[in-house]
Amino acid sequence: MHVLMISDVFFPRINGVSTSIDSFRRQLLEQGHRVTLLCPEYPDDQPGTGTITLSEQDVVRIPSRRAPLDPEDRLMRWGALMRQATRLVTEDVDLVHVHTPFVAHYAGRRIARRLGVPLVETYHTFFEEYVDKYIPLLPPTWLRRLARAWSRGQCNAVDRLAVPSAPMQAALLDYGVTTPMAVIPTGLSMADPATVAAAGDFRAQNTIPDQAPLLLYVGRVAREKNIDLLIDMFPQVLDHHPDAILLIAGEGPARDALQRKVEDMGLGGSVRFLGYLCRQTELPAAYRSADLFVFASTTETQGLVILEALAQGTPVVAVAEMGTRDVLDESGGCRIVEGSPQAFARQANELLNDDALREGLRSDARHYAQTWSAEAMTARLLALYDEVVTARG
Repeated sequence: MHVLMISDVFFPRINGVSTSIDSFRRQLLEQGHRVTLLCPEYPDDQPGTGTITLSEQDVVRIPSRRAPLDPEDRLMRWGALMRQATRLVTEDVDLVHVHTPFVAHYAGRRIARRLGVPLVETYHTFFEEYVDKYIPLLPPTWLRRLARAWSRGQCNAVDRLAVPSAPMQAALLDYGVTTPMAVIPTGLSMADPATVAAAGDFRAQNTIPDQAPLLLYVGRVAREKNIDLLIDMFPQVLDHHPDAILLIAGEGPARDALQRKVEDMGLGGSVRFLGYLCRQTELPAAYRSADLFVFASTTETQGLVILEALAQGTPVVAVAEMGTRDVLDESGGCRIVEGSPQAFARQANELLNDDALREGLRSDARHYAQTWSAEAMTARLLALYDEVVTARG
């Protein structure tokens, strides 16, 4: 099968959509399928990008310009996209799979019509909960209503939808989406242990004492990720564990404001911002070195970083909202908490106080993460592809 994927983001821009595309693309290629990906070209000094090692086989970089309101993203140039569409008419493309709702969505619709093939789209992002963070001058209720209508229109304009979680599917049904949907989370690619630096080396490289309790957050450093809650709860952890460290790995538009908040609270020596980590080596080592992975976002469509932490045997303390409700299972190496600083700190302290309990959770975490393999999720995606191609006849 030859799949044409189109996305407004991809590596070296680091986020969940890029990770999802890369995971499925690798699996499809390994199974003998062909994947052509149209995605933006990024300048060398683009903010929000990191060093990523990946194959550029059939990755077509489209000339792009800066996106308004968001310096980390790019908008592909329409003319360049359409020139690629003309070239693809001679290719044996079986279907088009769109991953983002901006230029990629509208280009995907046009290209699918031109090629006479089905159109699949993945709804990766819960935009209703995001828009007021980026357009603060309009009433949030107006923006959410607009986001729902926009999402409904786009989702009803494709042949099939993939959604990362059952709660996201329920939300789209509530919007009035009638397109058939399949729940297909991003699969987890287990890191090769031979490529992962020892946890002790990670601590040494980042001047973190071996015995210091280490809490880790990984993800976009943005308001919708609710990192404020992690910072607000941390003084209560320090009351019981004065040498504890909260490590925030990632980049995003809220980093400067959160760093100022940390300084204003007098936490500068205990809360550290690391920026992006190499996914192949540094990130798995960071997970392994942490005593707890902490996550408070209430807007995730899945929460892949939670699974990544569990795969490295790191116990998770997290709020179960939206997509994370599908991922979190207290028999699988995690503890679910209410979204208050007091509840979060209480659970973190309980686990930090009990080495035996944490070790039991580590073992549970590794076993549970295996059930979310990239191979299993790609099999679901291929079943969706087969269904939509057969239906088109």
